[in-house]
Amino acid sequence: MPAVTVVVPTHDRKRFLAQTLRSVLRQRDVDLEVVVVDDGSPAGLVSGVVDGSGDRRVRVVRHDLARGVSAARNSGVAAARGRWLAFCDDDDLWAPDKLRDQLAAAGDGWPGWVYTGAVNVNEAGRVVGGRPPLPPEQVAALLPRRNAVPGGGSAVLVDRALLHRAGPFDTGLRNTEDWDLWVRLSRLETPRWVPAPLVGYRVHGGGSSLVTRQIVRGAEEIERRYGGPLDRVTLYRHLGRLSARGGRRGEAIGWYARTALRSGRYRRSGLAVDVLELAGERGQRLSRRLLGPLRVPRPEAVADAELATYLADAQQWLDQLR
Repeated sequence: MPAVTVVVPTHDRKRFLAQTLRSVLRQRDVDLEVVVVDDGSPAGLVSGVVDGSGDRRVRVVRHDLARGVSAARNSGVAAARGRWLAFCDDDDLWAPDKLRDQLAAAGDGWPGWVYTGAVNVNEAGRVVGGRPPLPPEQVAALLPRRNAVPGGGSAVLVDRALLHRAGPFDTGLRNTEDWDLWVRLSRLETPRWVPAPLVGYRVHGGGSSLVTRQIVRGAEEIERRYGGPLDRVTLYRHLGRLSARGGRRGEAIGWYARTALRSGRYRRSGLAVDVLELAGERGQRLSRRLLGPLRVPRPEAVADAELATYLADAQQWLDQLR
């Protein structure tokens, strides 16, 4: 039996899926299987990518109709044979030692969960942001207020027995279903961590106003379930960035304005960086040239040298996937 089952939910994303699978299959020193859950993609699309990998460790579970990422992940869990379960979205990327380092952090016999650090990457696989993760005790304390686990659904390794106790991904949530599960896991076990940048979380121009509305509804539901109160400053700034990447500049400005109204920490430098981001990567380059080291003040400040090393370490393994 494999030690780890990696669940990869996918829907009509052939362009990224092959590279994602390559990053998962090159994991070192780990006995694994990969369950790709085809959530209603056109017939033959996913099977063609899987066949192209030429790796017998990969198998496909298919939904004839799209049922959403939560249902896809839950189907993958149901088909899994490994004691440990990991999730990798179909556009994200892993460093080759991700699973090995997480298993080492877990140790023997502990029925818990482990997260890693992550960076944001663009469609070309270049690092465009990120910072080291917070330690486990802080993450557990923050989770009812904001999603403090980096990397979306792609940075967590969880023991099957613990996941069974916590329950499945909630199919009624959209774009916050991973956050909801992390809260439930944290109430059973404080996580462990690998603070290295072992996940490349892909950011691109997809999404819509519907996505931001789903996130707001999901965040408010999490606040209702777990008491919050929500960190609306972090939430609104995140929604502003999503809107900017999707080309919805008016919507982005609205979210940034909400951020500014709610936060005494949100000074002119932070607002300037966000407004320049509305121009896309060209605006981000301009902001770095004009503003240099200016940053939105935050309590978890990281020294510039440490942050630069963190981002460079991630780019090194990302370059090997190109």
